[in-house]
Amino acid sequence: MYVTPRPDVNEDPLWAVRIAAVGTLAYLAIPLLDPGLPAIIAALPLGLIASQRRRLNVVRAVGGPVAMAVLAVAMTWLVEWLRPVPLIYMGAMWLAYFWGFRLILRTGAQAGMLIVVITVLMSVMGMHGTALVETMRDGFLQASLVALVLAPLVYLLFPPRTDLIHVDAPVPTSGSVEVGAAIRATVLLGLSFWLYSVMQPTDMMMAVIAAMVLVFPTRRAVFWEARQRVRATLYGGGAAMLVLWLYTISPHLPMLLGLLFLTGLFFGSKMLDGPHPSMVYQYGFSVTLALVAGALSTQEAGYATFTRIVLTLTGAFAAAMSVALLDALTRWRGPAPVAP
Repeated sequence: MYVTPRPDVNEDPLWAVRIAAVGTLAYLAIPLLDPGLPAIIAALPLGLIASQRRRLNVVRAVGGPVAMAVLAVAMTWLVEWLRPVPLIYMGAMWLAYFWGFRLILRTGAQAGMLIVVITVLMSVMGMHGTALVETMRDGFLQASLVALVLAPLVYLLFPPRTDLIHVDAPVPTSGSVEVGAAIRATVLLGLSFWLYSVMQPTDMMMAVIAAMVLVFPTRRAVFWEARQRVRATLYGGGAAMLVLWLYTISPHLPMLLGLLFLTGLFFGSKMLDGPHPSMVYQYGFSVTLALVAGALSTQEAGYATFTRIVLTLTGAFAAAMSVALLDALTRWRGPAPVAP
């Protein structure tokens, strides 16, 4: 899957300030919207906006949230319709996973990741009941609205220096991508049942960690992604614990927003010149926002941090090992394409 490159400080010197502003303003939307799942409002807008590079791409800024909202509504309808028939429900979820992974492997584009993420969240929530599915749907709709508002606002307040628009350059995967997609869909379906059995509904955003390690086409890339997720979870969990500890000294909303802004500045700066890939620091900030939002609503920060780490270590690495084994057995990947 295409990985967005590291932002360039010469093209976008206000990058860190913009990222910090996105996270802080998204968190500020929580008391205004009063969502059932605050972690979605806190974390998802950051993921949508932080994927931009250089000047704001209006089509992407609008298309991403709109696509997420449409998929959430469609998946809610599908889950509620098929849930009374478990076998068909499982088959439909597998097909959704398959087409998402197939899109990723065939084109290299990130659009398939949106299908996979929404499907795994909605399908696992559907196992808990239709009421929780509708709560998740409302969370996606609210997060989409927040992202639509924040993207032009933060680029207006903190514009980049360049006028160029970043263009993705995804590389398709060679070989029988249908076999690779089927392997990943099967592993993720099994992982979905594990998530249902061990995770609380309020922690379902953590399922994204396990799902995203499966989108890469090679064994080395899958394990590399799993290691980055572990690192990001540890960084974000540590930052969340520090923020919550400092917040206890002065438990007021402006204090919390200021701490989140400083945390965003730190992670945003590291995205520019940190020793690890920029995605580690972006995911780390998302983890911090989700944990803080959860800790101050329905869950303990220590428990949430521990659960994230356990999920990443157990679920993500187990899924990565399963995919690596099945890839080795099937050898579905063809020879790398030769450059002209």
